[in-house]
Amino acid sequence: MPSFKIDLSTAVVFVATAPTPKLANAKTGERAMDRETGAPLSTVGLLVSDEGEGNLYQVTIPETGFSEGLVPGMPVKVVGLKARDWENEFNGQKRHGISFRAVAITSAA
Repeated sequence: MPSFKIDLSTAVVFVATAPTPKLANAKTGERAMDRETGAPLSTVGLLVSDEGEGNLYQVTIPETGFSEGLVPGMPVKVVGLKARDWENEFNGQKRHGISFRAVAITSAA
């Protein structure tokens, strides 16, 4: 599926939730890995404020794309944010949504 670049050049972005490991299988605890680089993946909550509107996004990022110390409330810069729509069927029910992925998240300070 195609992905779409998200322009954050006029937005203010804050960490909403600290990075946590992304799991490929919650039952076994298997960690999700980047298909291209093999790096472990994490998920971080970001509050994006732009043009008077604020949104919370759960963004997947490789562990190589952020450093320790990302804490809630910290202003950050996001590199290479993309959105991709997804759809699947589980137990006969169709689900769909939008997933977000970034290359890097760095402190804005």
